[in-house]
Amino acid sequence: MRNVDYHSNNNNVREALLVKKKQYHEDCPGCKVDQVKDMNHSVSIKNLFIIWIVVLCATLPISSLFPFLYFMVRDFNIAETEADIGSYAGYVGSTFMLGRCLTSVMWGMISDRYGRKPVIIIGVITVVIFNTLFGLSTSFWMAILMRFLLGSLNGLLGPVKAYATEIFREEHQSLGLSTVSAAWGIGLIIGPALGGYLAQPVEKYPNIFAKDSFWDKFPYVLPCFVISGFALVVSIVCIWIPETLHNHKESNEFIDDAEAIENGSSGNKKDKNMIHKKENLLLNWPLMSSIIAYCVFSLHDIAYQEVFSLWAVAPPKLGGLNFTTDVVGDVLAVSGISLIIYQILLYPSVERACGPIGIARISAILSIPLLQSFSFMTMLSGTILFLVICGASILKNLLAVTVTTGLFLIQNRVVHQRGAANGLSMTAMSLFKAVGPAAGGAVLTWSQKRMDASFLPGPHMVFFALNIVEAVGILMLFKPFLAEKKKTQRVQLN
Repeated sequence: MRNVDYHSNNNNVREALLVKKKQYHEDCPGCKVDQVKDMNHSVSIKNLFIIWIVVLCATLPISSLFPFLYFMVRDFNIAETEADIGSYAGYVGSTFMLGRCLTSVMWGMISDRYGRKPVIIIGVITVVIFNTLFGLSTSFWMAILMRFLLGSLNGLLGPVKAYATEIFREEHQSLGLSTVSAAWGIGLIIGPALGGYLAQPVEKYPNIFAKDSFWDKFPYVLPCFVISGFALVVSIVCIWIPETLHNHKESNEFIDDAEAIENGSSGNKKDKNMIHKKENLLLNWPLMSSIIAYCVFSLHDIAYQEVFSLWAVAPPKLGGLNFTTDVVGDVLAVSGISLIIYQILLYPSVERACGPIGIARISAILSIPLLQSFSFMTMLSGTILFLVICGASILKNLLAVTVTTGLFLIQNRVVHQRGAANGLSMTAMSLFKAVGPAAGGAVLTWSQKRMDASFLPGPHMVFFALNIVEAVGILMLFKPFLAEKKKTQRVQLN
């Protein structure tokens, strides 16, 4: 009975605090969002849609060049040999992440001070401008510069993760962040499909695109035009999205009081100061350990995407599958439907059952034998090869997005300064992702030059190298590296 009375009293206190919390500031956009959340306990499909399209704008420019980058670099005539194309392609992929690495913390701090919405709009407009100019590149160095500017001025991904946490009630935050991961995953599928189908249109669709036309002079601009057009529409839509940042000093006072009560503290001034005080994010080990693990998996994922696309179109003499850009686009696009179903319908339930880290551990471990099996697929051909590659690609993408979503949840549950925390995460992740394409391209080039080696010849070596990175990430998902939550923070590492 005492337990019942205790919980009843706690619930009554919490209800009183929530009533108090409803004393909103009239001109504060964050208060307006909180008011809507308190009045409506259901999931807003409109907000899910907003997150979806914004993340797609951030993802499509990253992934759309994978199917045609090999041919684009070849046309620049900068590589001395065919095997060197992979290395130069890796440099193009890395410059985007290098630019994002240098500016992500800045964009996160800007979003914490001036709001998530203006940073999101600037990021989307950046896609419209510099993604188009990348498609119009006539030299290797122009392509490098456009990718760098696109990465450095497109700082929306960190703030949109904070936005996805703030726009939903706490019980729906996992759905909001899984939507970020789902949209990211779908962008990594739709982007290559667009690049595969729309690049070199004069060769693929001669009845529509004439020889010696604009599309023949710029054979890789059409997928960039399509993505930039989509981003232009999204930038207009974003004018009307709600802002979630509070513009008054007392923005989190009532929420923090409620959290203190729920965590068993008395809600006195000392407890409130402990919760409300701005902490040094670099000293928050639950945050930093999850960011470091996330960076390692990000390095693996971007290197895999670069290697897979280049390996798939490489000729058989270099251990490749000799696919066309169309076939690569087909393989990557097939995974899209499964990712949508999994992230929207299945992942929230799986996360509740196993915990974000528990399911991430299982997924990362299963990825190792799956990835190494890719090197044996060169023994197949025809329809069987296509079906096996599609199945393996689906599983690889599902496992990868499970790991990253779990780490997203941890990062956004252990801090109050979500904009800065996500900016810090994006900076570190972008640094690792800047290394990924260049390292992946270099390892692929090296592996293609040792086709007759007795130990791990050709593609066996490059997939083995990717698995080494995956194994390091797996170790980081366990204690003592991945820290438990702080007492004042509500997150469980199962």
